[in-house]
Amino acid sequence: MKMLGFFLLTAGTAIVLWSGYTWWQQGSAVTHQPEKVEEAHPEWENTKPQKTLKTNSEDTDSLHFQSGEKVGQLDIPRIGNEYEVFWGTGPEVLKQGVGLHDSKWTVTPNQTGHVVLSGHRDTVFRHLDQVENGDHLYVTFEGVTYDYQVNKTWITDKDDRSVIVKKEEPTLTLTTCYPFDFIGSAPKRYIIQAALVGKDVTAA
Repeated sequence: MKMLGFFLLTAGTAIVLWSGYTWWQQGSAVTHQPEKVEEAHPEWENTKPQKTLKTNSEDTDSLHFQSGEKVGQLDIPRIGNEYEVFWGTGPEVLKQGVGLHDSKWTVTPNQTGHVVLSGHRDTVFRHLDQVENGDHLYVTFEGVTYDYQVNKTWITDKDDRSVIVKKEEPTLTLTTCYPFDFIGSAPKRYIIQAALVGKDVTAA
């Protein structure tokens, strides 16, 4: 019995330590610097609907990266956060932070189409519900910062196949699990959709 108790205690401690490490790893991919983010994007408070870009003039061939490779950055001034963006959305990638979908329905930001970013609700995207319609989201990719304006938010079932689909116009979608305070595997998904309204080709 003593050996069993010792084993259970050791196993429990290991699980807690591993969970803590995973939480820290994902959290380290987010930087909360409201002043820096707002200074970098002073126009973010202009929430009036802006003219959308129907095509991406920088449209180029698709790029290929290794799974888990850092490929860009997402800035959300409303939350005051900078997020590192990694290639792919598999379980191991999402442990790193925000993942960029790589599929037949999605594209990279330098192409015309549907850009989809996903992250866990209890780490990187735990404040995503603070984002409002009209807010700006900024994705920096390959030296260009793309400015997207939020035009729709909604909650849907986790098995909804109408979210990650092909788009004819430059569109950004953020997805995370919902409810945010749900314990266990959440049954819903929280979706934010935004249209491309500008870009800065001089960004580093």
